Amino acid sequence: MEMWQGKHFSITDPKDVKTVIYQVNKTEKEFLAESPKYTIQRLDFTQELRGDTTRKTFYVDNPSDDEDELVILSFGNDRVVVNMALLEGDKISISKKPMPLKFDSIYNEMETEYKDFQYTPNLKRPICIIDPETTEEVEPVLYFDENTNEVKGKCKLKPYKSYFAFEIRDKKDF
Repeated sequence: MEMWQGKHFSITDPKDVKTVIYQVNKTEKEFLAESPKYTIQRLDFTQELRGDTTRKTFYVDNPSDDEDELVILSFGNDRVVVNMALLEGDKISISKKPMPLKFDSIYNEMETEYKDFQYTPNLKRPICIIDPETTEEVEPVLYFDENTNEVKGKCKLKPYKSYFAFEIRDKKDF
C-alpha cells in the first residue's frame, strides 16, 4: 500500500457550483532562463454528495515548507468566481494581495487552435483552458518546436463553445 504525504482541506460547493483548485509553482532557478516563471498544477480531489451540496476534499501532494499559493475557481451559472489563497502550515487563508492572474473567456464560431505556450523541461505549463460546463481541462497537444528547441502546446477548441483560460504571470508583465 502506498503512503500519501501532503496536505488536504475541504470546501463545500452549493448546488450548481463546481470548484477546482490549482497550485501555483515557481519554476526552479536552473530552468528559469528558458521557461515560464510560474506553472500551475490542478489539485486532485474526492467528493461526497450531501443533499444539494457537494463536499470536496482537495489534496496538495507536494506542499512547500513555508507557503503554497492556490488559485480557486468556482464555476456556476455562466460565471466564474476567482480567488487566490495561501496554504501556510495547516491553515488556508484567502489572499488580500492577489498574484497577477490573467484570465479570459474564449469563444469562436469556428474550430480553432489556441496559443502556443511553453512548457518547462519537466512538462509543466503556465496556462490552462477549462470547459466551464464540465470544469475539465482542455488537454493540449504537445509538439517540439525545432526553431526554438522547446516543447510547446496548443489546445483545440470546439466551435460555438465558451472556454475559460487563465495564466499566472510575473507582475512586470502586466
